[in-house]
Amino acid sequence: MKRPGIISAICIIGYLTVVFTFPQVFSPAIKKLGVFMPAIYGILVASNFIACVGIWFYKQWGVQLYIISFFAKTLFFVLLQQYSGSFYINSVLSVIFIFILLRYYPKMSQNL
Repeated sequence: MKRPGIISAICIIGYLTVVFTFPQVFSPAIKKLGVFMPAIYGILVASNFIACVGIWFYKQWGVQLYIISFFAKTLFFVLLQQYSGSFYINSVLSVIFIFILLRYYPKMSQNL
């Protein structure tokens, strides 16, 4: 099945988000939070990228991984009490994207 344009736009926005958030893995602000925090944050960013790849290929596992990574990243920031304007903007955008993705979820391929 052909991928709808809105799904392509979500993937492109997701790729751009990963490009801009990946350097934060090595930032001093993340390193100050703890020894393993850069590694955990790096795994969260990588899972977001992998989810976007799955969504790009119109696979259901991409949507599932996107939802899991959204909740994991939200839990990460809430437990560390790292609230900022970008946290709220990204959360709202992610929830909107999740609703759009769930609308197209039944039409996506179940195969890997």
